[in-house]
Amino acid sequence: MKKVSEYLCFNGRQLQYSHTSAVLNCEMRFGIFLPPQAEKKKVPVLYWLSGLTCTDENFTQKAGAQRIAAELGIALVMPDTSPRGEDVPDDENGAYDFGLGAGFYLNATQAPWSKHYRMYDYIVSELPELIEAEFSVNGMRSISGHSMGGHGAITIGLKNPDKYRSISAFSPISNPVNCPWGQKALGLYLGDDQEAWAAYDSSELLRRATEQLPLLVDQGLADNFLTEQLRPETLDDAATESGYRMTLRRQPGYDHSYFFISTFIEDHLRFHAQHLI
Repeated sequence: MKKVSEYLCFNGRQLQYSHTSAVLNCEMRFGIFLPPQAEKKKVPVLYWLSGLTCTDENFTQKAGAQRIAAELGIALVMPDTSPRGEDVPDDENGAYDFGLGAGFYLNATQAPWSKHYRMYDYIVSELPELIEAEFSVNGMRSISGHSMGGHGAITIGLKNPDKYRSISAFSPISNPVNCPWGQKALGLYLGDDQEAWAAYDSSELLRRATEQLPLLVDQGLADNFLTEQLRPETLDDAATESGYRMTLRRQPGYDHSYFFISTFIEDHLRFHAQHLI
């Protein structure tokens, strides 16, 4: 690993590192906030997955999460949203909703994407193994995210209930098999088999869930992607069908931006602390 930057923040350390990823076959960056408690003991970790077009820096700089994380003694890990580099393929038209910045937290099976776009394995296995080997953290993990990252957090958490203590999401892409963003990404990364798509669909996984993790979702009702892309009602229906105890909060007046996230991030951190500490 190579340290890119370090800042003192609420008596903790906000760091950025680069490293070579064997899973993604490229150089990757991630951010990590270590609360002051990490100087004396190992602390639990909340993994944050960002949305389309984002990097590890969006949440780090805009969410205002470090103050509460420092109080609670929780480390924050912010990975990038896709593989990067000159050899990594991108959307042929340079569109924002596929390719670089849009890894969708899945393992691509179709060429040319399958060589690099294995963000699911990176988030679930490679990155946590690196974090737990190199930093003062224990094995307790929770996961959260926004938009595409909300989709990633819910799908990863539901598929790995043994690895995470709790899940939360802001404005998640709730039913990607039935929205334009998801249909484009799943079709190109995974091919035409829609059963393979369902394995990365939050609503489908929630409908089939046999184990339950605590799950909190916040959705702004002034979000301009609400109806076409996010479709939180599908999560509601799936949870009702399976009996999954999910908390879905609809927040009037809030949009898709980090103003929304920064308003409610304290609630999410305290929610996760109940299950991590």
